[in-house]
Amino acid sequence: MKTVAVVGTQWGDEGKGKIVDLLAADADVVVRFQGGNNAAHTLVVDGRKFILRLVPAGALHPGKTCVIGNGTVVDPFALIEEIDHLRANGFLHGENSLRLSYDAHMVMPYHRAIDRGREARLGRNAIGTTGFGIGPAYEDKVARSGLRFADLVDFRSFTARLERNLAEKNAYLKSVLKTKPIPAADLVQSMKTVRKRLIPYLADTASFVYAAYQAGKRILFEGAHGTMLDIDYGTYPYVTSSNCLAAAAHAGSGLPPGKLDAVLGISKAYTTRVGGGPFPTEIKTAVGKRLREEGDEFGSATGRPRRIGWFDAVLARHALRLNGVWGLALTKLDVLTGIDPLKICIAYERGGQRYDEMPPGRLGLDKVRPLYEELPGWHQSLQGARTMADLPPQARRYLERITELTGVSLAMVGTGAAREATIMISNPFR
Repeated sequence: MKTVAVVGTQWGDEGKGKIVDLLAADADVVVRFQGGNNAAHTLVVDGRKFILRLVPAGALHPGKTCVIGNGTVVDPFALIEEIDHLRANGFLHGENSLRLSYDAHMVMPYHRAIDRGREARLGRNAIGTTGFGIGPAYEDKVARSGLRFADLVDFRSFTARLERNLAEKNAYLKSVLKTKPIPAADLVQSMKTVRKRLIPYLADTASFVYAAYQAGKRILFEGAHGTMLDIDYGTYPYVTSSNCLAAAAHAGSGLPPGKLDAVLGISKAYTTRVGGGPFPTEIKTAVGKRLREEGDEFGSATGRPRRIGWFDAVLARHALRLNGVWGLALTKLDVLTGIDPLKICIAYERGGQRYDEMPPGRLGLDKVRPLYEELPGWHQSLQGARTMADLPPQARRYLERITELTGVSLAMVGTGAAREATIMISNPFR
């Protein structure tokens, strides 16, 4: 296989970064195709921890080309900070190691101010955004008032558009959200620095990706968030502001339809989500607290504690079908060690009706009762497990049951945070 997309099949935070990092060793090009710096990938390489928010995980492998595609919204200040951090640690030094789409939209300081102001105004009814301005940036993109990196080429024209936008946003910030406006002169000056730093990375990334495809290069497409945060198919309105499905890899990168060879779905061995919204299998007992601590379930981008739940096969079937998943990478199996018994949600029930599939429109998802199946747990450490035979029988049965319930074969199993702590069953690039 030459073209592979990696997507999350839960509410994000499934461990996509680690899997992308593993696969990047066999890829030539790694493309980020949607989302912004509200998503973060945590990687542990040679004992060092890296948190990547915008730069694709391929950056940690020498000789790879990383692409930030047109489907992303990019905070230029955050990107510069990330580039500087990676370069200081010995990465991104190649001449063409990073390419940034001319067509990608910028997340501006006023987007962040609006995001945070709205959440504060909503109070207890807040959606639970990161406050990084992603939603307002996508709003401007759809409203045709957004600023793209291509606009930086003609800085005089860019400045005029920026000042026009800022006048409107500041009026909204002051009059509606009752918060401080953004000083125009300071922002214009800051964008001069942005222009100088980022213009060398700008490229027609859609043409680049297609040329790489025609040349037979191995291309890895990296998504952000997870299927249940998709703007169309997630638990709306508690979602992100972009499409997180594998289908978005085409629109967000320029790869033509029909040219994607495989989709690898990523799921935890349990379930987590951040922010508000329905969560049928949420664990509100000491077991949930234990899993949160053992799994270090705190947002990489925000530090917020994640909500914890049992593995949800109904949710998984929904996500795997929407993405046309070829194989499933299950992460953090080791975190379940010592939990006995384990539970898997096999269906929902509401008002005497059983749901084996996600209710239409996810309606009433906050009122369903999960129907569980119990399986025996294990107490042996999974440290050092590199084949399925290395796992305790109970762990193998747990994985087999997930395969039976989802109808998708396992491709990888994560047994720890480090890059090498992975059982590789099937590599789509090999």
